[in-house]
Amino acid sequence: MARLLDPSNPSHLAEAVDALAAGRLVAFPTETVYGLGADAGNDAAVAGIYAAKGRPADHPLIVHVPNAAAALALVSALPPMARKLMDAFWPGPVTVIVPRREGLATAAAGGQATIGLRCPAHPVAHQLLEACARRGLVGLAAPSANLFGRISPTTAQHVAHEFGDDVLVLDGGPCQVGIESTIIDCSREHPVLLRPGTLPRARLEAVLGEPLRERDEAAPRASGTLAAHYAPRAKLRLMDARTLQSALDVLGDARPPVAVYSRTVRVPRGLVHRRMPDDAERAAHELFAVLRELDAQGVSLIWVETPPDAPEWDGVRDRLVRAAAA
Repeated sequence: MARLLDPSNPSHLAEAVDALAAGRLVAFPTETVYGLGADAGNDAAVAGIYAAKGRPADHPLIVHVPNAAAALALVSALPPMARKLMDAFWPGPVTVIVPRREGLATAAAGGQATIGLRCPAHPVAHQLLEACARRGLVGLAAPSANLFGRISPTTAQHVAHEFGDDVLVLDGGPCQVGIESTIIDCSREHPVLLRPGTLPRARLEAVLGEPLRERDEAAPRASGTLAAHYAPRAKLRLMDARTLQSALDVLGDARPPVAVYSRTVRVPRGLVHRRMPDDAERAAHELFAVLRELDAQGVSLIWVETPPDAPEWDGVRDRLVRAAAA
């Protein structure tokens, strides 16, 4: 099992920085999910992330930086729309896709001419990134710290269950946000939403001063945008309330190995059930932890009630749609 480090212990934090500087992997908390980090300027170290996760090497990673000034070292030019987002939301759960400086972070970018950059708000992540910057690291490439395509981790224990002894984990407690950052492509003429998060679309558009475009075929590849992702071992089926209620009503006494995550339906006694919060922010916070908990019950099916069709639920709905496609 992976070794957990206490970030409040200076020697443990120093051990994590030493490991990253030596080209090893270290998992660390952000406000969204835990990331599996490596020195973004070391292509061999970044290759270790792809190998550990079983992730395709052309599927780019997000590079985490301690501040906007550090981001400038990785870009060939910073588009004004990216600067607006950085000024408004960094540190925070927004990733900007921008033109990459040639010769830097090639592996982390999946070979593309663009790169995704984010400044996380978690104090442990900030402390780690600042310490790495003092050692000369340009940033930490860090996708979610789980096997590729599976449920993202929101606690250090989730990470420890996924990886072996070679991965150090800075334990910063449960993640506050619970789903990954919003990703906005700023590398073209107009901003394009590649992945929703928890920030309201209207708030993002107000900062940008223009509408967000929808993802198209010309968009750069980006983390978490594959059709199938975030999946438990059990088959997840997403259903509207009426369809889910009908499916539950016909179960009878057979009690198949089904778990249910729902807001409004009547769930028969004897089934594993967790109630989805009515508030989108709370639902995002607990989503991945609940899916892991239900999966751990040994069920073969997880039936989930489709979240409300409202903008604040876009991030949660996106994750569930992709989990159901796996």
